[in-house]
Amino acid sequence: MEDHGPAPPPGPSERPTARRARFRRRPAPSREEARRRLRAFGRFHPTRGQLVAALLTTLLGVALVAQARVTEEAGLQQLRQTELVALLDDVTSRAEALSAEVAELEDDRSRLLGAEGDEAAAEAARERLESYQILAGTVPVEGPGITVLVDDDGGIITQTMLLDGIQELRDAGAEAIQVGPVRVVASSFVRTGPEGEVLLDGEPLSTPYTITAVGDAHTLAGAMAIPGGFSDSLRSAGATVTVVEGDTVLIDALHEPSEPRYAQPVPSTQDP
Repeated sequence: MEDHGPAPPPGPSERPTARRARFRRRPAPSREEARRRLRAFGRFHPTRGQLVAALLTTLLGVALVAQARVTEEAGLQQLRQTELVALLDDVTSRAEALSAEVAELEDDRSRLLGAEGDEAAAEAARERLESYQILAGTVPVEGPGITVLVDDDGGIITQTMLLDGIQELRDAGAEAIQVGPVRVVASSFVRTGPEGEVLLDGEPLSTPYTITAVGDAHTLAGAMAIPGGFSDSLRSAGATVTVVEGDTVLIDALHEPSEPRYAQPVPSTQDP
């Protein structure tokens, strides 16, 4: 048998034919075939395994809800009798407070809608005006509070210390504050004068400093006794601080409000 050697590579005329055969496209389906495939794709036929999985998922959800309810009931059963009584008292107190608030609101609504509506609205407006006047510092006020006396012969107090003291009183719920002859309001500012003196709203303050605050006397006195606070810092530096609680203290310094230059009220968009 004769050996003729390896077969020669295919000629140029054979290569395109093989490539065309390799990448030959499948014939496009007919219109009826495409519709049949689309309808078959849109129909969902759950298998037995899918139905079993859905059933197990539903049973698991029901079991979790039942377990949560049992746990909640067991939590109440594990409480002691005194704890259950305290819980019941708390719920009862809240219910009574809500009932009282509802009754008060209904009475206010009846008064406003009845013959006393105009008078009640006028009284509410007067009370609101008095509240705004107290906040603005345009009227004298009196009530329970404290008087803080600071004897600072060494010039220890600084603007930062005074500002901290005012802020501590505000945080403790002081409704009105007076430092020396100056009424403290929302726009009050503290700074140091050219001679090193402390200025409040541009007014120089001198020792002994007197700070008067109206509010809950016990709470305000406690704020002045905070370790590291206003009183503690002054005492540590050598000043003498005395806090006196009173059933009635008087704040008679008045603040002259100035016309705002930049702030303007936003017009109401709600219909009356």
